[in-house]
Amino acid sequence: MIAAFSISPSGVGPSVSASVARAVKIVRESGLPNETNAMFTNIEGEWDEVMGVIKACVDELSKDSPRVGVVIKIDHKPGVTNGLQTKVESVERRLADEA
Repeated sequence: MIAAFSISPSGVGPSVSASVARAVKIVRESGLPNETNAMFTNIEGEWDEVMGVIKACVDELSKDSPRVGVVIKIDHKPGVTNGLQTKVESVERRLADEA
């Protein structure tokens, strides 16, 4: 499965980038395929692995925030691996065919 998630603590000041960086570090250290963009972090793996990483991020940010908001979008397609790469490649191929 692929999960795209956005995490944001409340009550930590005008910028949340330091807190978000701590969460992204957890994702990257998980060893699961992942990527981060301006709005979401995408992570790919088995359900329990992915949800465990997201929970670890919430737990970490909860250490110094009274409230943590999380938005999660999930693409659950059993048996598919390397979806972070292959989904984008499929779109790129179609764009190249139209050129």
